[in-house]
Amino acid sequence: MERNFNEKQKNEEQKELLESILMLEFEDNQNCLEKRKETIFQIIPELREIDGFEQKSPYHSYDVWTHTIKAIQKSIPNLEVRLALLLHDIGKPYSYQEDNDIRHFKGHPQKSAQMTQEILTRLGYCPKEINDICYLVEHHDELIDVSKESQTNQKMTQKLLHIQYCDAYAYAPEYIEKRIKILDEIKAQLEEKWNKKEDTKKGER
Repeated sequence: MERNFNEKQKNEEQKELLESILMLEFEDNQNCLEKRKETIFQIIPELREIDGFEQKSPYHSYDVWTHTIKAIQKSIPNLEVRLALLLHDIGKPYSYQEDNDIRHFKGHPQKSAQMTQEILTRLGYCPKEINDICYLVEHHDELIDVSKESQTNQKMTQKLLHIQYCDAYAYAPEYIEKRIKILDEIKAQLEEKWNKKEDTKKGER
């Protein structure tokens, strides 16, 4: 009983420490995550595997850990968003296929979501938080289908789109502009759709 209590207390302390690191102001200190890398790895040992893990892809010029912190540094100060970005590629070392020295990562969002669920459960997050963050992780690499989006899931879609922008800004420089252009088009379509529905609601009042 005492052992379980101590374990729970330890996980709660680690959770609070991790959140305090993730919610730092990155604009003032671009290296703050790198400086706290060892602390983060002690809390989430699974992240050690992505440190220095080369992607060997034309779309990526950084190893997975460096890509991850660059993506987080582009994000808004929202805990769900930053946790999702921290863990969005954690499954890459376990889900890559190599062909002529080029690595492909088919299935990595699903593997990352599975690992995210295990990690967040261990740290004591509630089921809703876990489900939301796992959703963001699992769909981070999938372009949003505007036809399937509605106002009921608007907030989650906005978070997902923001994560995709952050992810894109951490691409290899020569691929950033192309990806951002695609995301800009999706964003414009989403906003048009949401605005139309809002106008319809106002007209019905």
